[in-house]
Order: sequence, then structure tokens, then C-alpha cells
Amino acid sequence: MTIAARAPLGPLSDDLFDRSPDAIAAHLEDAAHYPGGTADAVARPRTETDVAAVLADGRAVLVVGAQSSLTGGATPTGAIVLSTARLTAIDAPQAHEVRVAAGVPLATLLDELARHGLDFPPVPTYLGATVGGIIATNAAGAATYKYGTTRQWVDGLTVVLAGGDVIDIRRGQHVLDASGVFLVDGPAGRREVPVPTYVMPDVVKRSAGYHAAPGMDLVDLFIGAEGTLGVITAAVLRLQPARAGLCYALVPCTDELGALALVADLRDASRATWQSHDPAGIDVAAIEHMDGRSLQILREDGADRKYEVSWPASAGLLLLIQLELPPISQDEAYDQISSALDEGGPDTPLARFCRVLDRHGVLDDTELALPGDRKRAEQLLGVREAVPAGVNARVGRAKRDIDGRIAKTAADMVVPFEKFGEMMAIYREGFARRGLDVATWGHVSDGNVHPNVLPRSYEDVEAGKAAILEFGVDVARLGGCPLAEHGVGRHPVKQALLRQLYGDEGIEQMRAVKRALDPQGILAPGVLFSA
Repeated sequence: MTIAARAPLGPLSDDLFDRSPDAIAAHLEDAAHYPGGTADAVARPRTETDVAAVLADGRAVLVVGAQSSLTGGATPTGAIVLSTARLTAIDAPQAHEVRVAAGVPLATLLDELARHGLDFPPVPTYLGATVGGIIATNAAGAATYKYGTTRQWVDGLTVVLAGGDVIDIRRGQHVLDASGVFLVDGPAGRREVPVPTYVMPDVVKRSAGYHAAPGMDLVDLFIGAEGTLGVITAAVLRLQPARAGLCYALVPCTDELGALALVADLRDASRATWQSHDPAGIDVAAIEHMDGRSLQILREDGADRKYEVSWPASAGLLLLIQLELPPISQDEAYDQISSALDEGGPDTPLARFCRVLDRHGVLDDTELALPGDRKRAEQLLGVREAVPAGVNARVGRAKRDIDGRIAKTAADMVVPFEKFGEMMAIYREGFARRGLDVATWGHVSDGNVHPNVLPRSYEDVEAGKAAILEFGVDVARLGGCPLAEHGVGRHPVKQALLRQLYGDEGIEQMRAVKRALDPQGILAPGVLFSA
């Protein structure tokens, strides 16, 4: 089936371009602080016609949202920065769907949905990120274990193509047939888009170049393409009813072996609940992991005191568990906790959860934020966020005080949970062999954590890069993906991991996709692979 493109809609804004030095300077780097950002102008479109006008200029265009990329993918290297800041429309939700413009921040979206008793559960940790940004990178959050990545929640897209015409695509309407080619016809002509034939890793998270699979949906080609195939101006997102009772548990564990046994039990119990719909079943949406070095950073920075948390000196790591409960008052919750271990105690999700913690010997040291206790929930979540903040601060100080070439050096890899312990052992051995200081945290329920080098010299950065490339081979061998949720961007190590994963032929197949949709190569040149 041929996809029919159309002309762009809306008036042309008379203040589309801003060439002021201040506007340009504000857009020259993303959260990765990738060096060398340059631009000639910032475009702030309000309409599809505006976007098409920017593309018609024929110069390189980089689409940016919050510029929260950790890969340099939102750092411009010349020409025009297209900011989605004015694309902010949110339609009224209907039938558990909502149409949202690409520049809407996630915090704004969630606030609006809450007014309607609705939720968009796959949001990543940073709620300043935009809808377009999370779609462009197939972003994933802590709750991927239960809810999947952004991809599973996008039901439609509006995309302005490099020629200036527009496609409106809904999931299920344009599915790849045996030809292996998508056909797009529109005012700018016909495009024949060959879908790559490489086999993607079968894991819960994957932000590793262009999606490719037999029978795939055209929507999925643009999700995770990092702005290299078209400009996403709006999306139709699938929603669910707001979750009634979110409970958080900060659980100190003595060692990794015991922690992984607890995680495995909670994963198994949750899957059983989802299959059986047992109203008393344990329902865990996410489990976060902070290793021993992370705990040292929390103490050094006073995060334990700031957020009024503590853990025993024997703790080797912390787990932060997100538990979903049916509607429950705090008095009811306290009653269930106090009697959970009694003979004939209550058979409820919270009581069962307490009994699992008790079997693993961690109940007494666990700190809970019960449903409705927003302050305590924010404190426990603050502990988790204080770890990357502390690491980033240390990297920044090393860059300032030791060597200006020092940069964030971190892995973002995922393996099947059954292989997680093996992956962690590989990380430890590889970093130790190079004498590197490393803090590791992330989403243990998904098999995805982020080891970060704490550099004492530029040589540590180089050694860390070498280790990460080595780990990429091991992770692929374990059935995982070396690029889980942050994308590829311009980062040379991540681009090397992408080539390592799919080979030269796979990269050339991606280039063929890009040539078909962006023959002049104006969209995000240098992102994913060299221009």
C-alpha cells in the first residue's frame, strides 16, 4: 500500500527565524555537553508550513526539544536549529488516546492527563523532556518492566518529510509487506523506502538505529530514528486510567546476589499477577538499583540527610521498588503492614509484598512511601536522582580542575534479566582491570543499568571508552543490546557500538533508508552515523 503524503497546513509565521546571538547560544549544547556546537539560526515553528519552510532552505537542520540528550544528538553542528518549543497543542483526550504536539513537556502532559483521570506510563525519569524527544529516541523509563518503552504507546504520528510534504500515519494502517519497501507518494514525489534486514536484539529496551522487522508498522520506522528521517510535529499517544495507589519502597540489601534473588521473586510474582488478574497479587512496575559506590556518593553529598533516609552500614546496595496497589488509605496500609507476618494475616498486595521482603531478610530496614504520602515519595525518588547528579557533578569538577577533555563516560546496555548477574560481573572485571572508579545505577527490573566512570584523568576517560566497546561485544553475546534507552546521537563510542552491533552492511542499510527519505541529507547530519 502506498502512503499518501499531503501539503503542509497552517500559516507561515513572520517570526520563524531568530538569528540573535543569545538565541543561538542557548541552543549550542545538550545534556551531554558534547563539544563544538554551532548554528546560524534558531527556527521556532508554530505550524507544519513553518516546518516545511525551514526544510525548504536546503541547509542542515537539527530538531531539538528539551536538549536533554545524553549522546550529543541534540547538539547542532551548523546551519539551523529547529526548536519545537512553540508546538505545544494538547487536544482533549478521547477514548484513551490524546493527540499532542511534539514540543509539549512531559510534566505538562501528565498534569493535563491527571485532570482527566488518565496517565501515560512509559515516561522517562526527566519530565522536562518533550513528547517529540522521547519518540525520536524511543525513550524508556523506570517502569519499562511493566509498561514497555515509548514505542508501545505511540498510535500515530504526523511527520514533515525533508521535501516539505507531510504524512499522517496511524498504527495498523501501513504495515510492511513482502516487498520489504514502504512507498510514499506526495507533492515532493515518490519515495521508495527499503527496510533494513538486520535482526534486532530481542530485549525490552532498544534505542539502536532504525527499527526493522518483517511486517513492521511504518510508525515504528520514525520512532527511535533520532530526527534523521523527518520532523515529528505531533503524535497520538495511547493512555490508561491513572494509577490509584503508588507505593515506593527503599530496600537496603547486603549484596548483589541477595538483591537479584529478591528482584527475581518480585518479577515472577508480578508476571503471575498480570496473567491471573489476582486482586491480591503483587504488582511491581519498576525496580531501581544503586550500587555500593553510589551509596558512598549519596553519603558524601549529604543526600541521605537531605532526604531523611538511612540504611545500615552493612548495606552493599539499595533497591527502589515501585509497587502498584488498589485504592487504600494510609490507616489501612499501616494495619496491613503491622499484621502482614501474623498467622492468618491479611491476604492483600501490600501484605504479600511485606512477606516477600521478610523472606529475604530486608523488611525491617525497608523505608516505605505509602500511597498519598507525596512528600515521602519525592524524598525516596530524590535519593535515586541524587546519584546521577552526584556523578555528573564529579565529572564536571574533574573537567574543570584536571583536564578540559574529560567528559561523561557511561554505558547504557540491556540484557535479559536472567543474564544480568553475568553482565554485572563482566562490568566489574573490565573496569577493575583498567583501575577505574565506577558508580552503577539503573533499572535492574529491565536488566538495564548505567555504569559511570568517575575520572581522575583523561586517561580514565579513554580507558572507560575502551571498556564500553569491549562490553558491547559481551552484551550482544548475552542476547542483549549495547544501546538501550539513550540513543546513539553523535557520540563516537555509541556510533561504534551501533556498527559493532549491525556491522558495516547494517549501517549501509540504514543509510539507504535515510537517502530515500532525506536525499540531500539535511536532517540531523552526523547523528547515528557520519554524514
